Amino acid sequence: MIEFKEVNKVFHKKNESTHALKDVSFTIEERDIFGVIGYSGAGKSTLLRLVNQLERATSGQVIVNTHDLDTYNKKELRKVKKDIGMIFQHFNLLNSANVFKNVAMPLILSKKPKKEIEEKVSEMLKFVGLEDKRNQYPDELSGGQKQRVAIARALVTNPKILLCDEATSALDPATTDSILKLLKNVNQTFGVTILLITHEMSVIQQICNRVAVMEDGAVVELGTVKDVFSQPQTETAKDFVSTVINTEPSKALREAFNSRETQNYTDYKLFLEAHQITQPFITQLAEAYDLDVNILFSSMSTIQEETVCYLWLRFEHDAKFRPSDVESYFAEKGIQYEEVHD
Repeated sequence: MIEFKEVNKVFHKKNESTHALKDVSFTIEERDIFGVIGYSGAGKSTLLRLVNQLERATSGQVIVNTHDLDTYNKKELRKVKKDIGMIFQHFNLLNSANVFKNVAMPLILSKKPKKEIEEKVSEMLKFVGLEDKRNQYPDELSGGQKQRVAIARALVTNPKILLCDEATSALDPATTDSILKLLKNVNQTFGVTILLITHEMSVIQQICNRVAVMEDGAVVELGTVKDVFSQPQTETAKDFVSTVINTEPSKALREAFNSRETQNYTDYKLFLEAHQITQPFITQLAEAYDLDVNILFSSMSTIQEETVCYLWLRFEHDAKFRPSDVESYFAEKGIQYEEVHD
């Protein structure tokens, strides 16, 4: 659906050059909800703007629905861009137009018949829950209602792709939750592929299937949301995950355990999926190998409506402890683990 192939983007200003994107390569599948996360200046917005050709790549390819956008002229691009909708952080509504006209604007500009406009706009307003607000103006709406208008406007042309540029960062937590549920409904009801950029890991956690973590113009981590949350490989990804989930014991707690006289131990950090949480695997493991096991830390969270658990175990060293036994047991049970080194 959307493919980036070794994409680079360099901005030139006077005597300075800024390398905003560096050899970015990944694919977003049809009907996916794909998140791109990174701190300010990571290159997220630039990447998004390549998809609707508000910017053109310096090198590499941006392919949308089999169309190599960088080879198209303006006329050809207009046809492709009809399949791409976009919603913004600050809504971009016309304050001088009521809700109905704001949603209808893409159809008005395309000179669609009035009857078609009336039917389509009414359908979209009902879908986003604003059918009773059609005659009101943006200044009379809450932030969440404004974003719903923007979503209805983006959907009114039946796009195949929806681009979301920090669509919830101007909203309070409760409103953010409702907008994310609406976007998930858009994906499921209309089969729209969604590409969203954000600096909020909670957004990724709630609705995305896959995620790319960006830093300094490059993709430093890429995978399913569950994989990135369970075993983040980079410091940037670890920092983002830690903003929404406690995945390990605090420094103070670790120091308290480490101050004990017995310093011969091995720690493992585990990630348990929903079906594994209910299994008494710690008891079974301890009994099978006659081991002393301490639970240093446990935390549960929800990823894509599935409960998961982060667990930190300590095994005291004695004559019976063998790392190979423990690790084989984890592997047999399909439990993700990693040995922790202080």
